[in-house]
Amino acid sequence: MTEINFGGKKVLITGGAGFVGSNVTERVVNSGGKAIVLDDLFSGSLTNITAGIDFEFVEGSVTDMALVSKLAKEADYIAHLAARNIIVSTKNPQNDYEVNIGGTLNVLLAAQEHNVSRVVYTSSASVYGNPRILPITEDERTLTFSPYSVSKLAGENYCHAFYETYGTPVSAVRYSNIYGPKQDPRNPYCGVVSKFIEAIDKNDPPQLHGDGQQTRDFTYVDDAVDGTLLALMSPKAEGAVFNIGTGIETSIISLFEMLAELMGRDINPSYVDRRDIDNIRRRALSIESIRTRLRWTPQVGLKQGLKRTVDWYIQSQK
Repeated sequence: MTEINFGGKKVLITGGAGFVGSNVTERVVNSGGKAIVLDDLFSGSLTNITAGIDFEFVEGSVTDMALVSKLAKEADYIAHLAARNIIVSTKNPQNDYEVNIGGTLNVLLAAQEHNVSRVVYTSSASVYGNPRILPITEDERTLTFSPYSVSKLAGENYCHAFYETYGTPVSAVRYSNIYGPKQDPRNPYCGVVSKFIEAIDKNDPPQLHGDGQQTRDFTYVDDAVDGTLLALMSPKAEGAVFNIGTGIETSIISLFEMLAELMGRDINPSYVDRRDIDNIRRRALSIESIRTRLRWTPQVGLKQGLKRTVDWYIQSQK
C-alpha cells in the first residue's frame, strides 16, 4: 500500500460511495485527509463505507453545477470518480452524456474557478477498443466502441484541454477491470468477478458471454486506489494520463476456473450469446509509464486478490 499523507487537506470525492470511490474515501481518511463525498447513490451506497469512517456526505449529482462549485470551493483536491458505468451508458446514452461528459466539465470548471490544487479524473481502458499490440501503452490509438468509452474519452479530452488552455492542474488514470471487496453482486451494475462468486456460491452456473476466451486485465481495488491517489498527489503526474492495470491477460474462462477452485465447487459455466458491450477481444495494459514516473506497481496478484474478494463476500453474507 502506498504511503500518502494528506495532512488534514480536504478531498472532494465524486462518486465516493461507489465501489472504487468508497475505497478511495476510506484511504483518504485513513491517510490523514478530510473527505467530502458527493454521490447521487444511483449505483453507490453509504453501506460501502466502513462504519466509523469520518467523512462529510452530500447527496447530489455532478450534473448540478452550483453544488459542484460549492463543494469545490471547500476542497484542496478533487478525485473525480462519478460516472454512469458501461451497462447503464449503453442503455441510456443521453444520461451517459449528461453525467460522464457534462459532469466532468462541471468538475473542471469548478476546479478552475476555485484554484483546486489537483484534479484526478478516472477514465477507462475501454477507450482503446481492440488494440493492435499488447500490452497497451498510453500512446495506443483510441477507438471507442460504446457510448461509455466515448464519454470517458471526452472527459479525458476536456482534462487535457483545461490543462493546456487554463493551466488547470489535472491528471487522469485509465482503469482496467477493477475488482475486490465492496463490489457487491446485489448491485446490478457490478463486475464479472462478483457475479461469478455469487453464482458459484449458489451453485448456479455462471454465464459466460461468447466463447469465454476473451481476455481482460483484472486489477485489485487497493492497487487501483494507490495509483489514483499517486496521480492526485504527485507533481510528476500533472497533465499526464496513466494506465492502471497489471499487464497480465486473463481469459474469462480461466477467471471462472480460478474462482471455482478457490471456492471448492465443482460446477460448469453456461455459455450464452455475447452482449452489445462484449466487443473487446483482448486486454492487457502496459504500466511502464506509471511505474517509472510515479513508482507504482500492483502489489496484489490475481489469485491473492480473488481470495480476498471471496473472503469478503462470504463474510458479507453472514
